[in-house]
Amino acid sequence: MRKERDMKRTKALYVGMVAVGIAAVLASWPRQLSSQQSAAVRIDNDDIGGVVTSAKGPEAGVWVIAETTDLPTKFAKIVVTDDQGRYVMPDLPKANYNVWVRGYGLVDSPKVKTAPGKILNLKAVVARNEAAAAEYYPAIYWYSMLKIPDKSEFPIGKITSQGEWLNVAKTNGCITCHQLGNKATHTIPKELGHFDSSADAWGRRIVSGQAMTTMLNRINEIGGNKANEVFGNWTDRIAAGELPATKPPRPQGVERNIVVTLWDWSNPKAYLHDEISTDKRNPTVNANGLIFGATELSTDLLPVLDPVRHRAWEIKHPVRDPNTPSARTDALSPSPYWGAEPIWDSQSNQHNPMYDEKSRVWFTARVRPPANPDFCKKGSDHPSAKVFPLESANRHVSMYDPSAKKFTLISTCFTTHHLVFAEDANNTLWLSSGAASSNVVGWINRKMFEETGDEVRSQGWTPFVLDTNGNGKRDEWVEPKEPVDPTKDKRIVAGLYGIAVSRWTVPCGDRYWCILAKSFGSTWGRTHRKPRCRRFTKSRLRRVHTAFAVWTSTEAAWPGHRWRADISRASTDASARCSTGRRRQENIAPKAGRSIRFLGRNSRT
Repeated sequence: MRKERDMKRTKALYVGMVAVGIAAVLASWPRQLSSQQSAAVRIDNDDIGGVVTSAKGPEAGVWVIAETTDLPTKFAKIVVTDDQGRYVMPDLPKANYNVWVRGYGLVDSPKVKTAPGKILNLKAVVARNEAAAAEYYPAIYWYSMLKIPDKSEFPIGKITSQGEWLNVAKTNGCITCHQLGNKATHTIPKELGHFDSSADAWGRRIVSGQAMTTMLNRINEIGGNKANEVFGNWTDRIAAGELPATKPPRPQGVERNIVVTLWDWSNPKAYLHDEISTDKRNPTVNANGLIFGATELSTDLLPVLDPVRHRAWEIKHPVRDPNTPSARTDALSPSPYWGAEPIWDSQSNQHNPMYDEKSRVWFTARVRPPANPDFCKKGSDHPSAKVFPLESANRHVSMYDPSAKKFTLISTCFTTHHLVFAEDANNTLWLSSGAASSNVVGWINRKMFEETGDEVRSQGWTPFVLDTNGNGKRDEWVEPKEPVDPTKDKRIVAGLYGIAVSRWTVPCGDRYWCILAKSFGSTWGRTHRKPRCRRFTKSRLRRVHTAFAVWTSTEAAWPGHRWRADISRASTDASARCSTGRRRQENIAPKAGRSIRFLGRNSRT
């Protein structure tokens, strides 16, 4: 009897505990659900947020895109979901938005209309097969399918090695201008016409439009017909259904923290080469201010964006001489997109913009025909022309003052490409020339120019001269194609694409040199080693093939500071002799024989 009573008591206790447990769960369920929803997404009145799921559950590492045409210019914002598929689209201007999901392994979801301040949960659409998913792969995954000629097949034309071929096909050739591998390039448009082979189709496609001469030169560099066969085989295999061997991973870790904001600017017939938003020396300059672009050969209409008011417009870049060459006259074959219309019409050919400390924008831009004025040429009394006279320059300098809405055009004797300001008392503007056949590096003394308006006295340039005799000064030199003379220096031709200024200084005695060791490779962005002082003899200098002394005396035309110009992608490593005595990093008097250090190819700050 006692055992039976104990069993009944225990059973009642269990039933009571279960009932209490169920009651507790039921009582807390709304609170837990509310807490989970609150923890999932919290937004402000100018945000959109929610959770992205598919038939497989929460979708992590996919993009949520919000786009609107309600603002003065087309506007879009992109964010990435976290591990639980959550997203927040922050700080949206007031407008109606189309929102959708894109990601690897998916196809674009249907666009949903919404507005800021709302929770929007989205349904991702899983790709029905690998081919559908691959449509969203980055272009480089498709381009990686290109079958590179085997090392045993070289030489091909003038290319002696596989590495040289890849340099043109990848780093310094085709990819420089084109996103090879995207849909437009890994397929052959039917509008191009009918051809007996894909190689013939490629031979025709690369002469489409006004870039045909450059593209022909590039394809001929890597073998002409042989290169067309390689590219034709690539597009044939893709047309037959072959897919990239590797699948791209979705964004991970801090990659998911990025927020991308996009504005539509310029026009459909132009391309954007470069843009600038601030002074690189002081990134607080022009905060939330106008952004300027450079459209190079495509148009003289400079795109301008106001990122606060979401407005975009264009400003016409002027030239001094109406006979300045125009891209409109460049040779072309009809394009499958634009037909025979010469859509490029730029005279100014602006390449690189740069803000200064006064929120003015400086451009490397063409302002006149190539033939130089007399002060640049042999017989001139200009200090730089005495050292190295110049007959022509294909691009020059301009400055736009947004507050005055005025351009200032500056005719330089040297060709310009990229520009950068030094942090010296003169705010010296250094300019590279871009081409591999470059003979000089140039500069403008901004302080002098702004005080006097004298573009002749304010500019200078210098050739590249190696101190091959090792005596610590620039002497008479031999020319680039002449053999080294142990009693003389040697002038070199250095292709300087970008240019940057460094403030490194190293104290050295008269018998020391500052060098920067070079690590060879084919990629950009390596970290600089700090310069070190070493004692050199003539024989030792000849043994050190990765560092030379470059003397760039321009006598009175030298801008008069001890900053070093750090040249990106220069073709030769070199460095300057260390200054002696004074060690202050401030402006010093111009002095004949002042030297400038140049770093080697592929170096960057």
